[in-house]
Amino acid sequence: MPETTPEILMPLCSVFRRFLRSRDLKYTRERADVLQAIIDYAGPFEAEELLLEMRSQGHRVSKATIYRTLRLLQEAGIITQALFDSKQSHFQLIYGKQPQDVMVCLRTGRTIDFQSPDLAALRDRICAELGWKPVGHRFQVFAMSPETESDAELDSTESSDQA
Repeated sequence: MPETTPEILMPLCSVFRRFLRSRDLKYTRERADVLQAIIDYAGPFEAEELLLEMRSQGHRVSKATIYRTLRLLQEAGIITQALFDSKQSHFQLIYGKQPQDVMVCLRTGRTIDFQSPDLAALRDRICAELGWKPVGHRFQVFAMSPETESDAELDSTESSDQA
């Protein structure tokens, strides 16, 4: 895991502390460690991956603490749950980051990250029309990648050759 930059960690800690205080909850060492591990993680992660990584770093953290803290971080708007497949939920840090959109191949599970100024403009326009203030977005496209289509064509020609 890379070293955390203080300019990211300090605002996130403050945001999370304020959120917890608003819920009459404490900012514990365990919650701080989970937040630190998420900040250090590059890209989307699974809860189990985070748990194993933290334990390998010597943190004494339970699965329940991980899941409870992930839920609180989602509610605080610091992370989001990104469902890339039907098998496992992935999470990713969103606070202070540019919106990152993703395209997911339904056949292979391969993902491609992209950014679109047009999507951000559409989000801003819709929010303005409804009187809301946009703070971010997540856009997922589920599709079949070009490689999958050529694989499907090969499969169909092989099937017809065997008939």
